[in-house]
Parts: sequence; structure tokens; C-alpha cells
Amino acid sequence: MSKQNKVKPQRAVIAAVQLPTVSDAELESSLNELRELAKTLGFEVVATFTQKRANFDSTAYLGTGKREEMRRFVQGEMEADQSGDAPQETPAAAKGAGKTAERRIAHHGAVAAREATKALAGTDTRQADFVLVDHDISPSQARNLANEIGCEVMDRTMVILEIFHRHARSNAARAQVEIARLRYLAPRLREAAKLAGPQGRQRSGVGGRGSGEGAGEAERTRIRDRIAELKEEIIAFDLERQTQRARRQESMGLARVALIGYTNAGKSTLMRALTGSEVLVANKLFATLDTTVRALVPEGVPRVLVSDTVGFIKNLPHDLVASFKSTLEEAAEASLLLHVIDASDPGFERQIEVTEKVIEEIEAGKVPRLRVFNKIDQVGDTKAQAKRAKELRAQFPKCIVMSAVNKDDIAKLHKAIRAFFSRRLVKAGLFMPWSAQQLRGELFAVCEVLEERADTEGAHFSVRGERKDIDGLRERIGQVGQAQRIR
Repeated sequence: MSKQNKVKPQRAVIAAVQLPTVSDAELESSLNELRELAKTLGFEVVATFTQKRANFDSTAYLGTGKREEMRRFVQGEMEADQSGDAPQETPAAAKGAGKTAERRIAHHGAVAAREATKALAGTDTRQADFVLVDHDISPSQARNLANEIGCEVMDRTMVILEIFHRHARSNAARAQVEIARLRYLAPRLREAAKLAGPQGRQRSGVGGRGSGEGAGEAERTRIRDRIAELKEEIIAFDLERQTQRARRQESMGLARVALIGYTNAGKSTLMRALTGSEVLVANKLFATLDTTVRALVPEGVPRVLVSDTVGFIKNLPHDLVASFKSTLEEAAEASLLLHVIDASDPGFERQIEVTEKVIEEIEAGKVPRLRVFNKIDQVGDTKAQAKRAKELRAQFPKCIVMSAVNKDDIAKLHKAIRAFFSRRLVKAGLFMPWSAQQLRGELFAVCEVLEERADTEGAHFSVRGERKDIDGLRERIGQVGQAQRIR
């Protein structure tokens, strides 16, 4: 295939307003995150525009001068430097071509400007297809910004929703994402209906007379009905999930671990290493949306189930948190949370704050937690890794610093998980008469057998396990013995 026939990735510019309460470091961290979100969508970020303001412009988010600067870049009148962060005027614009386009946009808007640029250059010289805004903005702000700059605008919530939409695999995840997308769309339809005015109303009554029903209202009704339908589907999915959980609890107790943390912190890689499962591992934000449950390997007593959950992110849309609450219940119902943190990210403390907030939202704040600083291998050389590990252990004394690709580190984490659940185990003696030997399999499944000896009456065991499991076995052995006596 020739280079001319290759499909180019869609290009995007990032726009952000830095408010007085936001530090330079916080701004850069947020911008880097939005760049990663864009990468997950398959966009190529070609420039970044930032502006310090006391507040957002109520008309179009950015100030007039910054919007004009972005328009000139997008329309090909300016170009980015090698870093992609500092647009500069092109030679053509310097010679007056840009001035012509500027005069036309003052009278005819963004569409006329694009046509002027095409006429001057002989082709469409646009340098970007999308503007990604690092905040949530109103429908009118997005529309005005798009009209002035001349390309589609996506705010932070819309970007995240689009990623969730593309990555949802199970029926439950798809339904949850669709609800969030419809709720995001509803106010934008109201805005569109206002702009449409009287012509946006459907004619009704005899001969088409009468006030009729607004087209926007009809669409909102359709959205409400669809959301209600999706909620019913999710209830059915939840009932099925609860049944599966109940079965696991009956057969294996409550030895459950949930991996939680910021998106792309390495949870899925860790899940794969702990359970030997073939879960999806990708260096993208929100690669995992559906909860996966697997057994910790090698297995022991008690048998431990590990679940991977959807990652969190700064300003995660509330509707998404609400929609995925049933999925995140795996964390709320776990016995232990492994809070996975990217040790190589300079903004890891902000990641911790975001995760802690979501943990409280899903009512999992009282679940015991173990902080796991992952990706220490990506910090730098051995000396840099040792320094970062020392700093983290000093700040978080009971944390584990590791790399999910290091087998020794995985073994240490495995041991820590086992140690947590071993605290619940008790030692006990158990007698199983020969008439109840069919229960041997269950005994070895739920208990660790320390010693076994036999006599003419049956087998004597010294075991270690959870008290409720040992008591349950004694009861079942007694029932078998009683049944034998009745016969």
C-alpha cells in the first residue's frame, strides 16, 4: 500500500484554562492525562493551547484572543513548533494570506474562513480535526467554540464517554455506558431545541394547526424511555451477578481481593501475574471496563478470588460512577482491597486522592486496604528505583513497592495476601468416621490438613481453616453419622 493511501490518524489540539487555584504542576499533569485519553481514542495531538484566566469565558470557554490563535492554527495559518505546544505563524500568513482569512471570519464565521484558506492554498490546509477541552463545558460554549475555530469540540467528559463506549465488551458494561451517554446528551438536546425556536416544533391538530410537540421534547421522551429500558436490563444483569456471588460465597467463603486504582496503574498486568489468567493488558487508559474474577494461584487455604475493576480518573463523570456502581460492588464486598498506584507517575498523590474519593462513593471505605506501588521498574535506573522505593516506604510504612513484571515481587505480594487471610484461620482437630469418607474432598478443599492418622473407627485430622468452614464440616459429618444410625 502506498503512503498516499494510508489512513492518517485524526489530529487534535488540546485547550485548557488555568484557573488561579491550579498550580503549573497540576495543570501539566491534567494535560498529560488528556493527551493519554486522546491517544486511547487514536488521536494524534498536534498542539496544546493554555490560557490563565480568573474564570472560564461564558461564551466559548477561552478568551477571544486565544480562540483566534487556535483558529489560525487549525486553519493552517500557523504551525506548531517541534514540541507541538507553541504554534507559530506560517510564512504564508506572514505575507498576508492569514490577514485575508481573518477579515473574512469577522464577517462570515468559521465556514467562510475555511473556504478562504482552501482558495488561497488550493486545498484544505486544516491542521486539526478536533479540539479537546480539559474541562466540562456547556453545550453553548462547545457550539460557539466549534463555530469560531472551525472543527468539532469534545470536552473532557465526552472524551471519556467515547472511550468507555469503544471499550465496553459485556452487555452490562454497554448498557451502563449508554445510560451515561444519554444523560450527557439530554441537556445538549435542550440547548439545540432553544436554538431551533418555533421552527423546532412539530405541527399537530386538524390541518397541522396547534402548538404541537417540540421536536426536542419528543427526543427527550425517547431518551427517558431508553434509559428506563436500559435500567431494567441492568437490574437483570445485577441479579445474575448477585447469584454468581452467592454461589462463590457458599462454596469458598468470603476470601476475596479486589484490585482498585487509577486507570493505567497496571491492575490488569497484576491480575494476570497473580492469577495466571489471560486478561487484557494494554498500555491505554480504561483498557478494562468489565469486572474479571479469577482464583489466586497457586491456590491455598482459603481459596482466594481476585477481581479486576474499572480504573478511576480525575473528574470521572458522576453518571459513569453511578452507572458502574454495580460493577464496583466487587470492591465494596471484598475482604481486602489492593490499591494499585503508579509509582512512576510524579502525580501519584493526586491519583491516591481520586481513588480514595471513589472508594467512599461506592461505600467501600471500611474495607481493609493494602497500597501497592506498581511500575517501580519505570522510575529510572536501579539507583533511582531504590531512592523512590525508600521515599514511598517512608511516606506509606505498610505499602508494597514492586513491579508486576518481576516474579520475585509477585511472590512477595502473593505472600502478603496469604498472610492477610491466614490471620482468620484457626487450628482444630476433626474426626471423620469411615462412613463419612465422601466428605474428604470437601475437607481438603476448604482446610489445610496438617496431620492425618487413622484407627478402626475412622480418620483423625489436625487442620487449619476458617472456623465457619470447620464448624460446617463437623455439622455435615454429624448429619452423615445420624443418617447411618437411622438406617
